[in-house]
Amino acid sequence: MTAHGHSEVLPARSILLKRPREAWRNQVNVRGEWRDLGYAGEPDFARAVDEYDRFVDILRTSIPEIHFLPVDPRTGLDSIYVRDAAAVTDRGLVLCRMGKELRRGEPEAVRDFAAKVGLPVLGAVREPGTLEGGDVIWLDRKTLAVGHGYRTNAEGIRQLRELVAGFVREVVEVPLPHWEGPGDVLHLMSMLSPVDEGRLLVYSRLLPVPFRKLLLERGYELLEVPEEEYPTMACNVLAVAPGTCLALEGNPRTRGILERAGIEVRTYEGREISNKGAGGPTCLTRPLVRSAL
Repeated sequence: MTAHGHSEVLPARSILLKRPREAWRNQVNVRGEWRDLGYAGEPDFARAVDEYDRFVDILRTSIPEIHFLPVDPRTGLDSIYVRDAAAVTDRGLVLCRMGKELRRGEPEAVRDFAAKVGLPVLGAVREPGTLEGGDVIWLDRKTLAVGHGYRTNAEGIRQLRELVAGFVREVVEVPLPHWEGPGDVLHLMSMLSPVDEGRLLVYSRLLPVPFRKLLLERGYELLEVPEEEYPTMACNVLAVAPGTCLALEGNPRTRGILERAGIEVRTYEGREISNKGAGGPTCLTRPLVRSAL
């Protein structure tokens, strides 16, 4: 398998997922972990399995190749949010080092998967660096934006720069706000989701002014998430192809903004798999190959 990863909007051809059956295993396991992980409530395992199966059915309509991570004793409930454990480049995966201590085993589980299926690994972020995939966004084939916050630190960004130096023109470091503090899930993708070539869904109130100005100067069209829908993950939207997105149900104003801009929006129910763990469709998926061909 070859990684083609320098885009967030080209048609997704191959994707990595982890089902609740493998990440959560059973209700007893869920009951023992959800509080320590900071979930909003205890997920219902059976309902989560059903929600996730329907989520996968939607993905199958447009993505031809889907891989599932297996059960792994090094991982917990949060491993359902597969994006965070790795970033993707055309030269292979960059294995992250999680800023959340309880997730530290996830990158090694992805490394084992990569070895099994023949997916190259470019490198890995090492201690004391931290980097989470939700903070890493391709703005174009030569430009990476990386959020610097509580989950991704300066050393992690330095190591990422070093790993991609031979084929990336620019790594834009984006300082993230304190917001709800270190215990909250706040990644760069919490406030910015590419939805089409040259178009980004954003929550501008959290974007640093220099970064927002840079996006506008480079010609990006910013579609603004309404204030009242930001808390329900309206800004977390997965592009499965240019102008076609998958979003969490329950944000009708944001859906209307996207549709008026000509973006097709498909939605899924995520009360158990998304709302309680604060992980939307970008968190639940790790696209491995995106290609126009």
